[in-house]
Amino acid sequence: MRTLVSFSLGTEASNRALRDGSLPKLIETFMRDYKPEAAYFFTSDSGERGGLFVVDLADPSVAVQVAEFFWLMAVDAHVTLRPAINLDDLQAGLGRILRELQL
Repeated sequence: MRTLVSFSLGTEASNRALRDGSLPKLIETFMRDYKPEAAYFFTSDSGERGGLFVVDLADPSVAVQVAEFFWLMAVDAHVTLRPAINLDDLQAGLGRILRELQL
């Protein structure tokens, strides 16, 4: 299922990771391992480094791996995973509801 992975990284921890070169490697590794269809980077609501990846999680248990990926990197990460659908998925779901309501 298409999933939005939003994250923020603690400022002090991510500053250390930037200085030691591990922050770019963290992003590169995530991109290689999870092959997001989109990646955006911005400041989080709390002003920390943050971003959003759109990934396809064929197996829901992979969500655990995605969250742990950030938590284990020692960058004081906060991670949120949200299932998301596109317009085609929405139209299919609404079509099923409409058929059921006509019964």
